[in-house]
Amino acid sequence: MATEKPRYTITLDEEMLKKIDDYRFENRFPNRTQATLALIRLGIEALEKQKGNQTDGE
Repeated sequence: MATEKPRYTITLDEEMLKKIDDYRFENRFPNRTQATLALIRLGIEALEKQKGNQTDGE
């Protein structure tokens, strides 16, 4: 079953892939995609929080 969601490909070095796999297994994600999406969400949330803190300080 094809998905309607956009897709793209990234290339990682072995060290980054190992970190994603470690995160995946530690947090019991069923696959790399879900672990990678969770890490992306965490990164975006951290950026938004950082941006909000910078705005609050002005």
